[in-house]
Amino acid sequence: MDHLEFYNLKEHPFSNAVDTRFYYNSNQHSEALLRLKYAVDTMKGLAVVVGELGTGKTTLARRMLNELVEDKYEAALLVVIHTSVTADWLMKKIAAQLGIENISDTKLEILGQLYRKFVEINESGRKTVVLMDEVQMLQSREIMEEFRGLLNMERDDGKLITFILFGLPELDDVLALDEPLKQRVAVKYKLTGLEGNITKEYIMHRLKVAGCEEEIFEPDAISAVHRYTNGIPRLINTVCDNAIFEGFLLKQNPIGKDIVEQVSLTLDLKSV
Repeated sequence: MDHLEFYNLKEHPFSNAVDTRFYYNSNQHSEALLRLKYAVDTMKGLAVVVGELGTGKTTLARRMLNELVEDKYEAALLVVIHTSVTADWLMKKIAAQLGIENISDTKLEILGQLYRKFVEINESGRKTVVLMDEVQMLQSREIMEEFRGLLNMERDDGKLITFILFGLPELDDVLALDEPLKQRVAVKYKLTGLEGNITKEYIMHRLKVAGCEEEIFEPDAISAVHRYTNGIPRLINTVCDNAIFEGFLLKQNPIGKDIVEQVSLTLDLKSV
């Protein structure tokens, strides 16, 4: 018998891999989605979501992408993976994600290709949406100026493209590299850690998705999870995952506060 069987789980409930099946629609995530959809549907042009590490920005971006159905939106999600991204590379990447073929090598021609694609999508009755995650890594004034240039493309009914940017709080400083761009932020939302009662609901939700209907964490244990993680979803997952394995080794069901405290200290987390 392994730890999953011991707790009547069909799969790992607290993996930090992005899996939209485990998405928990907390009040703040629900509100963020509502505001982002408003920005898209009213063609505001630029929306921003910021939050500390582990608050669920990437999960929210994936959820948002899933909600942008193909018959109404032409949507793409780009994830920035390093700081050496150039403006040329980014423009080509956006063009490729939107299905443009034979992308030009010159920036001016790429902009022309993008404009024609935006118009084509607009005339089909759909909206162009580009979501970008980890945007705080784009520490380039040139790239910010290119974003502003794309946002200048519009028709009488609004912008031809909406950017939704996700990043750490440093994203504010990156946008400030081009003040006119920063002033174009039409919608902004900040993700924070979950409140104590929501932490409990989050844990129970993930356990249920993984096939367990039981409360395998004692109430004091859940309170301890919240204290050591400050309600940060990624940390909640890490602590609960370790606690389940430790609880299995000690054959403890339900899992008590002592186990949560032990694994939290091992992870160098401090109670708040």
